[in-house]
Amino acid sequence: MKELATLGGGCFWCIEAIYKLVDGVNKVTSGYAGGYVENPDYQQVCNGTTGHAEVVQLEFDPQVISYQQILDIFFSVHDPTTRNRQGADVGTQYRSIILTHSEQQQDIAQTTIAALQRKSGQKPIVTEIEPLKVFYPAEDYHQDYFEKNPYQGYCRIVIAPKVKKFMALQQENKG
Repeated sequence: MKELATLGGGCFWCIEAIYKLVDGVNKVTSGYAGGYVENPDYQQVCNGTTGHAEVVQLEFDPQVISYQQILDIFFSVHDPTTRNRQGADVGTQYRSIILTHSEQQQDIAQTTIAALQRKSGQKPIVTEIEPLKVFYPAEDYHQDYFEKNPYQGYCRIVIAPKVKKFMALQQENKG
């Protein structure tokens, strides 16, 4: 059995690198969604002219990991209170977005955000929730980017620390 989840929380390379480490996530594909241009390419999305966000689409086994757990990880690895930005990555393509595949996912996402908002207090959660219309896989060179380019500057400075922090959190939760 498999389910899909589609999430955007900044650069897709970061989110992809995290979810590739998660038990029960069988496949992670970087891509584009949430916009209005058909078959966008990376340059168009980076220019902010397509309405699309950089996202990852996860294929996961709900008997191993729940959609709720997928969202818990998502909110632990990016800042859902910054609009159209994660760190130095700025623009609508880096927005926090959950693209749902069912009404059940929509309900879980709304409940999760409401609970986070109660915990966070003042800072509003700006994560968008909308039904997925279409997902466009990114170009091949974006797939498994961190794995293939661990010594590239962005990977060393931005992605590696996020992966390290996530792995430490996983160890804490197991211990």
